[in-house]
Amino acid sequence: MIDAPHQTGLTAEAAQAKLAADGYNELPRAGSRSVWRIALEVVREPMLALLLIGGIAYLLLGDLAEALILLGFASFSIIITVVQETRTEHVLEALRDLSAPRALVIRDGAQVRIAGRDVVCDDLLLLEQGDRVAADALVIKAIELEADESLLTGESLPVGKIASVAGASPEVARPGGEALPYVFSGSIVTRGSGMARVLATGPRSEIGKIGQSLASLDTEAPRLRIETMRIVRWCALGGGVIALLVVLLYGLLRGGWIEAVLAGIAIGMSMLPEEFPVVLTVFLAMGAWRIGKVGVLTRRAAAIETLGSATVLCTDKTGTLTENRMSLGEVWLPSGETFRIVQGSEVPDVFHTLIQTAALASAPEPTDPMDIALHAARSAIPAIAPAQGHLAHAYGLRPDLLVMANVWDNGGVLHLAAKGAPEAIAELCQLPSAAMDQLHAAVDTMAERGIRVLAVARAAPADRNWPETQAGYTYELAGLVGLSDPLRASVPGAVAECRSAGIRVVMITGDYAATARSIATQAGIAEGDVLTGADLGALDDAQLAERLKTVTVFARIMPEQKLRIVQAYKTDGEVVAMTGDGVNDAPSLKAAHIGIAMGKRGTDVAREASAMVLLDDDFGAIVQSVRLGRRIYDNIRKAMAFIFAVHVPIAGLALLPLLFGFPILFGPIHIALLEMVIDPVCALVFEAESDEHDIMQRHPRDPKEALFSLPMIAWSVFQGGLAFAMLAAVLFLKIRSGMPDVELRALMFFALVAEIVALILINRSFSASLATAVIRRNSALRYVLAAIAAVTALILLLPQARELLAFGAISQGDMFLALGLGAGLLLLLEGCKPIMRRMLGRAAA
Repeated sequence: MIDAPHQTGLTAEAAQAKLAADGYNELPRAGSRSVWRIALEVVREPMLALLLIGGIAYLLLGDLAEALILLGFASFSIIITVVQETRTEHVLEALRDLSAPRALVIRDGAQVRIAGRDVVCDDLLLLEQGDRVAADALVIKAIELEADESLLTGESLPVGKIASVAGASPEVARPGGEALPYVFSGSIVTRGSGMARVLATGPRSEIGKIGQSLASLDTEAPRLRIETMRIVRWCALGGGVIALLVVLLYGLLRGGWIEAVLAGIAIGMSMLPEEFPVVLTVFLAMGAWRIGKVGVLTRRAAAIETLGSATVLCTDKTGTLTENRMSLGEVWLPSGETFRIVQGSEVPDVFHTLIQTAALASAPEPTDPMDIALHAARSAIPAIAPAQGHLAHAYGLRPDLLVMANVWDNGGVLHLAAKGAPEAIAELCQLPSAAMDQLHAAVDTMAERGIRVLAVARAAPADRNWPETQAGYTYELAGLVGLSDPLRASVPGAVAECRSAGIRVVMITGDYAATARSIATQAGIAEGDVLTGADLGALDDAQLAERLKTVTVFARIMPEQKLRIVQAYKTDGEVVAMTGDGVNDAPSLKAAHIGIAMGKRGTDVAREASAMVLLDDDFGAIVQSVRLGRRIYDNIRKAMAFIFAVHVPIAGLALLPLLFGFPILFGPIHIALLEMVIDPVCALVFEAESDEHDIMQRHPRDPKEALFSLPMIAWSVFQGGLAFAMLAAVLFLKIRSGMPDVELRALMFFALVAEIVALILINRSFSASLATAVIRRNSALRYVLAAIAAVTALILLLPQARELLAFGAISQGDMFLALGLGAGLLLLLEGCKPIMRRMLGRAAA
């Protein structure tokens, strides 16, 4: 405990003046949006507006069923979007909770505990183990002081703190790094005690700068939504033009402008692309459910598609690629003997004394991850006897001597165990030059493999006249212990799958370059350059863009540099996914196209800033999400291709009778019945389609490629045009043969339904043959086809149904003709598929 009776600290008046000048020690509160404001913004989205307008229009037409369906979809979309948008409002609130804990300060010479938001610059903070630091501060007194700064650096190991030396040139006040005289807001004191003078509060602190970055960043606009809105506008324009033509043609050719307006509204509504927002809503909602089954929570549904087209995955190291826990991985003896410890291995007897000494040099009740790892390693070896005696004296780390030592009394026999920085232990042991070179070579070898190395020594105190420092003993080198944060077992396979899918994986970490490169190699991340934060800071944007082409590991990176890296990749045209778990990751998680937070180890701030959360922190789940994202995107394209195609014959059959003076075939009730076929097909059948066979072998979609390219539109229009041509030919022939209007209407309706089924089957796969697509499992398709068959049978068998639809009795031959049109269309389009694939391949190239 720091004794500070001679420190008076600020006076209450001075503290109040500073508070008035600088403001409270908290992040500024951005103007949050109310639920009603968010709902209003959502309703203004063109897709949802179309759903609402369509529903209202059907209400005006008296078609209650279709109106309720459209309005139901609209309400569902609004509710889901409002909930998601409301949750994103909590990002700064979560960060604000971290940045303003309670604090023990000295005011007017007395220790008082105040709210963290009332801390001001030049306040004297008293720090004890377990405290969360209330502000950025300069350490002026320290007793074995260590702090966990993982919220700010992402690194799991606590760092030692030293007292600032008067007159010394000031260090850069940045989180991370051993033996620095600074503590930071939001970090936790894990050991010891200290006193610190506050340097920065609120938005001026390191955690405050992160909060300001979050407040200034706009979440990436969903690419799929933007492109779908563009398609919706095109289709809405086309539908409006067709509706206007219908009104004009009907009114000019047949008179009766009221009937013309009603016919135009009915046909126009049939052409409005309400299926597009339905497809987007249902596919992404179902996609979030499917991805949730593999352990990924989707906070923003649009990220599902974007993840499937990601080209760069930026991952941090600690807690993402590694397990975020320290373990003893290697031991070395002065004789040169080494042993790598793997789970289940039996450690040779010759290393037992070294491990026992290292554990005795640790805190008896460990909180430091390294101390915990050394105690665990000793406990795992039954042959090593538990510590005997009691702790008689302890020495903590000093700024000038990075060694901690414990003196144990075992029945009056004193023995000392020490551990610390290898160079410090070597100096205490007064090693000869040859032994010193051997020690440094062993340390370098371990460090290259990403292992944190501590040297261990022992001594025999002569009596209880304890020297002032641990340097006052004669030491013998016991050896080296290497501690590492193990790589997750699933990571190498997941990284390999990302690479096969054309996704470039890069590591961004605050750790040292050698450690980062070692972990990257173990993970299977491609060989490439290592760029440190210091080197990155010296690069301008153009130079950084050039270096991005070869760098695969970024080491010793600061939070704002992570954000700069993500933005540089985005500027270069990459679709960026970013994983992270700490507060330091939040700005880059929010700035990335897809931010992926860790669910178990991730902070609330990281989760709130992200688009997706790995519930089990399983890096391998990212690959499954990529596969599902690509599948969902493929299926959306299939559904939209079907929508384009199916509306061509509907529009054609609406306009053809008007142009040639034929009787009107379809009214609003027929169109509503057709929509009952089209909507479930789009929303259920195509969503349930399985993967294309090459889904994880192809490269990500070009970010500049449109959701629905011109070749795809051309293919869809060709499908619909061929279907319409076949129907038009039958229509002309049957009218010439004198078929009654009611029978003609029934024939054309059933023929159109048969061709819709053909368009479903042909659009189920871009690459598979018809035979493969037909036998491929899709339970939703079976249900939809069964429902279509059942409704058709009811219409044919029930006179009341035929009367309602103004259908005449249809002969068996005409029914076979209708089915034949569907089968013929299917065979013709299947024959054209190879040409379509070559056309699309050239377009992609």
